[in-house]
Amino acid sequence: MRFPLGQTLAVARYIRRMKRSGKDRFPLVLMLEPLHACNLTCSGCGRIREYKDQMSQMLTPEQCLKAVDDCGAPVVSICGGEPLIYPEISALVSQILERGRVVYLCTNGWALKEELNLFKPHSRFNINVHLDALAKTHDTIVEKPGAFDRAVAGIVAAKRAGFTVCTNTTVYRQTDTEEIKALFEYLEGLGVDGMLLSPGFDYSDVEDQSVFLTREAIKEKFTALRETGRGKRVWQTPLFLDFAAGMREYDCTPWGNVTYNVCGWKAPCYLITDGHHETFESFMNDVRWDGYGPGRDPRCANCMCHCGFEPTVALAATSSLKDGLTMARWTLF
Repeated sequence: MRFPLGQTLAVARYIRRMKRSGKDRFPLVLMLEPLHACNLTCSGCGRIREYKDQMSQMLTPEQCLKAVDDCGAPVVSICGGEPLIYPEISALVSQILERGRVVYLCTNGWALKEELNLFKPHSRFNINVHLDALAKTHDTIVEKPGAFDRAVAGIVAAKRAGFTVCTNTTVYRQTDTEEIKALFEYLEGLGVDGMLLSPGFDYSDVEDQSVFLTREAIKEKFTALRETGRGKRVWQTPLFLDFAAGMREYDCTPWGNVTYNVCGWKAPCYLITDGHHETFESFMNDVRWDGYGPGRDPRCANCMCHCGFEPTVALAATSSLKDGLTMARWTLF
């Protein structure tokens, strides 16, 4: 089975429960950012630039857990910034798991090996290490020599300790698709449980916009990566990969992955900031959701990122027998 069964069932039960309740909009993933401070300065990262004035601020564990409770999403992705810098990260992960959520700890891997003893393997806990390419290219992107080797050392240590480990790879304009194929082969050899793949986030706060892809360039890159993306250990759904390659059309679901950070609930999505809301209720009820997405807002014109479209895939698959069967085959075999 591609995914741990418990994680798959947790999300499926949640979607079914929300649809039965008659709710039109509900988040599937909470992107929880306890802090924005980081130990790397990745060239394509908008967080360390957009929130440069909040680098010294952190959410309290109580604020984090309230966001988890208020949101109700079955999956919590703890990101930032670098979450391993967060002083309460061990207790935070434990308490979110106690609430029955699936947890992804999203890390650049620089300190993973040293901090691994803060955690215990759990059936709903995933360590997600960001690797954008093989060593030389990856180190250039994150602007830190040795970053790839340190991340790999963390992955190896985590697998030996019994953790579920996945990786996340961002595709930029300069990305060599053949190098990504080689990276995936290398990661599979390390025993990585899953690999995620997404077009680069079009952050307006990044000065060098040449690193990002147009919509047509995304389709070209993902056409080349589509078969690689269907490998046994790739966790990106086949419906999303078809979409990224231009073979399907989906609307964005901006409320599918919601973000909470030191400024509040980030509206409308992980990539665009038109404001922050103090309460989850205000965020869900007051944002003009129909005004966002390709064809509605010019800032969304080139966006095909997983944070907006994977939720669409998940919801669409529960409404289409054909797509549901495709997802079932992909999950089980």
